[in-house]
Order: sequence, then structure tokens, then C-alpha cells
Amino acid sequence: MSDEEHHFESKADAGASKTFPQQAGAIRKNGYIVIKGRPCKVVEVSTSKTGKHGHAKCHFVGIDIFNGKKLEDIVPSSHNSDVPHVNRTDYQLIDISEDGFVSLLTENGNTKDDLRLPTDDNLLSQIKDGFAEGKDLVVTVQSAMGEEQICAIKDIGPKN
Repeated sequence: MSDEEHHFESKADAGASKTFPQQAGAIRKNGYIVIKGRPCKVVEVSTSKTGKHGHAKCHFVGIDIFNGKKLEDIVPSSHNSDVPHVNRTDYQLIDISEDGFVSLLTENGNTKDDLRLPTDDNLLSQIKDGFAEGKDLVVTVQSAMGEEQICAIKDIGPKN
């Protein structure tokens, strides 16, 4: 036993990891999985039978939740795969800046100014048109693995 005192400085937030392990055989369609370091929504799962040398394999097809790219991976069903923690949060839209950033109102009354407008043309035009018409808009922000993006919009009526 030593008499030294050790101080550890943690930069993580309350033990919240960006991903958690889950057995590949337990991951289902419409769930989430990390493929090639990207958080993906699973659109297709097929499982091969156990071969002569061991494991049944799961073939995952996923769509990246941020850029829409299709990714594939094959994992032995008994092995663990990383599953991203995916959160969805609603914020009220306050302003849209000329450089493509949005100003959002958080639940505690602060503003969040670090998000860009979405790249999806349909969603982008809904946000811009609704804002130009003076509507009260609530945007849903999806976040996973340190990335955030506006993924949906709700019109909660005209501004008072």
C-alpha cells in the first residue's frame, strides 16, 4: 500500500459512452449498429447457418443516420457489435443565420447555436419556408456518437 494520493481528471460525461456492446445475433431490423465507425439504422439482417468451422454469421445492411449512405457488415452472431446511443431532442427554432446555422431554444431557456441546417432538401425547404412565414417551429435533433443533425420538424402554430 502506498501513501500517495492519485487524482484523476475525467473528460467523459458521467460514464455515458458513445456506444454499448450487444450480441450481433440480438440486433434486429430497425435497430441501430455501428458499421465502419458510423452510426447506422439496420434495414436488413440475414443470418447464415453455422459452417464447418464455427459460427453462424449475421449480415447487416445499415443506412448511416446522418448522411444516408448504405453500409454493410458481416459479424459472427455470437460476437458483440457496437450499438450507438441514439438520442432525439426537440428544440424550438429561434433564428436561422445567413451562414446556414440555426439558433435553437433549449428546455432550460439557453440557446444552442452550433447546429447547421439539414442537407435534406425537403426538410431544408420546410424549415426555411415555415420560418419565413413566421410559424412557430420545433425541430427534432438526432444525436449519436458526438454528431448531431436536425432530422424532423413540427409546426406548433403561428407566432404570437
